[in-house]
Amino acid sequence: MHKFIVSFLTLLAVWLPGAAQTSPGYVINGRIGGAAAGNYALAHYFGHAQYITKDTAQLTPDGVLVFEGKTALPKGMYLVLNPKKQKMLELVIDDEQHFSFQTDTISLIGNMKIVGSRENELFYIYQKQFKTYADEIGALQLQAKVRNDNINRQLLGNKIALIRRETNDYFQDFIQQNAASLTGKLIKASNEIALPTPPKRPDGRPDSAWLFRYYKAHFWDNFDFADERLVRTPFLQRKLDRYMDNLTYQVTDSVVASSDAVIGMSLAGNSREMKAYCIWYLTSKCENSEVVGMEAAFVHLAEKYYLGGIMPINDPSTVQNIREKVKVLKPLLVGKTMPALALTDTAGVLRNLADLKANYTIVVFYDPDCGHCREATPALKEFYDKNKTKRGVEILAASVTRSPEQWKKYIRQFGVGEWVHGYDLSFQIEFRKAFDVVTTPLIYVLDQNKTILARRLPANQLEDFLDFHEARLKAMAQNKPSSAKLK
Repeated sequence: MHKFIVSFLTLLAVWLPGAAQTSPGYVINGRIGGAAAGNYALAHYFGHAQYITKDTAQLTPDGVLVFEGKTALPKGMYLVLNPKKQKMLELVIDDEQHFSFQTDTISLIGNMKIVGSRENELFYIYQKQFKTYADEIGALQLQAKVRNDNINRQLLGNKIALIRRETNDYFQDFIQQNAASLTGKLIKASNEIALPTPPKRPDGRPDSAWLFRYYKAHFWDNFDFADERLVRTPFLQRKLDRYMDNLTYQVTDSVVASSDAVIGMSLAGNSREMKAYCIWYLTSKCENSEVVGMEAAFVHLAEKYYLGGIMPINDPSTVQNIREKVKVLKPLLVGKTMPALALTDTAGVLRNLADLKANYTIVVFYDPDCGHCREATPALKEFYDKNKTKRGVEILAASVTRSPEQWKKYIRQFGVGEWVHGYDLSFQIEFRKAFDVVTTPLIYVLDQNKTILARRLPANQLEDFLDFHEARLKAMAQNKPSSAKLK
């Protein structure tokens, strides 16, 4: 799919013209014993798997590494990447940007020593203690695999539970004692909220639905939307994904409500960069979602935040691209009636989409020479042959190319003469603007009234989608929710 919500990195300079800091700069002296010589990078997180490189330096044969610059680094959580672009260690960059560290490849965390940065001292104090707890639990779990009789299993289980309680107590004490530090905020943001004991249901069992609602309502309690430094960490994207993918029902209304709730928290936090990231990420997530019908959520977010002027962006071309994308999509959303489409068939007869009589009409926009189209055609033919009578399915195949010869050759080659085929002999239809044909094949599923049920479905998912759709209709007729899910 063509992405009109461009990458966050591309927009940084536009969103944050005043973000560069003018303090005396930074000098980070490091020594990593046992590390291979080569070019190392200092980068800050932007999402859990994405980073922005801010500096590079050569590691000398004796393990010395110096990152240095005249302009202060944006504050956040950083990585030191080896010559293979693999993470070696992490650093916390805040006000103290002249410091040194020393460690070795035997134990990068365990042997880390920091001088001149209280934030990194705290960060590695926590990391070392957490590693100690994790190592102890790992050793006990290994014993449990060997000594697996009931008594030892119980004893080892009790010891593991005790260490986990100690870990949680240490975490709570650490974030309370270091609440004002960036490290304290990072550690707090990375951990789950504490869950209360749920009330009992009438049958005496714990009320899991109540617990889910509580968890979702308090999911962001450990995260400070007012602190833009947390944008440059792996935690924000992870939490956004978990909140949207696991705690939000995957239908348009629920996704819109959850997105608006998160963006509302970022607006209340009054951090320009936090607001920009949340709007960009959630809008982009909806734009590129594989969930049926999620374009409506994209349109909502794009109109409300980008076209509504809430998104801090001044680039006219980006705003215009989004405006044009929304204009194309709005008539093509799930639940809308498919726009009029009239094409000429192989006999020279004008065929109107509205005139096709079928329980389901599958409209396929394709290019006869497109490799993906040719790969999808056998699955589409198999679906049609199985469902043309069983479900009353018709296929309207609309060629978007300007080559009648290739169009007719495609029909013969794949043996799909039973379909209704159409070609724009007048060359008047702008398929991209009229039907969002950016890539091919593009498949729409319509009901008997030509209402759009789904779009952008792969050919091999048509059967599953109709199963899901019919199960949902049946459940609605019986006035009960359907357990069927589709993604």
